[in-house]
Amino acid sequence: MPIKKIKKGYRKTRYILYKETLIDFKEHFWAFVGSFIGIGSIAYFNSHNFAGSDAVFLIGSFGASSVLIYGIIQSPFSQPKNLVGGHLLSAIVGVTVQLLLPDIIWLTSALAVSLSIILMQITRTLHPPGGATALIAVISSDKIKDLGYWYVLSPILTGVLILLFVALIVNNLTENRSYPSNNKYHKKYHTFRKRITKKLQA
Repeated sequence: MPIKKIKKGYRKTRYILYKETLIDFKEHFWAFVGSFIGIGSIAYFNSHNFAGSDAVFLIGSFGASSVLIYGIIQSPFSQPKNLVGGHLLSAIVGVTVQLLLPDIIWLTSALAVSLSIILMQITRTLHPPGGATALIAVISSDKIKDLGYWYVLSPILTGVLILLFVALIVNNLTENRSYPSNNKYHKKYHTFRKRITKKLQA
């Protein structure tokens, strides 16, 4: 039984990856628009709140999340629960490990990533960039480390909510893209939009 589930999951993943990597200029356009607005918004906020080159608010794992939520929107790893839950849980794990074992970098980095993976698996919020979020909490500059658990709220939660907000708008602008997957709102939105368009044209 578990083997059948694994094979089914593998086939589904292969299909999603195949479908999402086909050359489709419309898909590429919307992936560009979403990631540009999402990362651009976070970077803009960062540049107006932190002096010089301190990119405290703009962390690397947001770039990896953008690949998923704007480029592979049907992937299970891209769904809102995974995006928000994966980053938050990983951030909490990373900060906790850093506070408990602050000076043993080889141990803290390994523990932060490994524990965050397990926690995401248990809670079914697996989001690959979450591993980077946990790692950043233990290997970054003192500016990040000094935030302590504030790191979970800002930059992590705030940044993730910006990315999610943009994804919910951009990924539902056309009838061919629907986010989250199996989104009832998407169908209702486009049905309503068509009715309004017809009334305006009449």
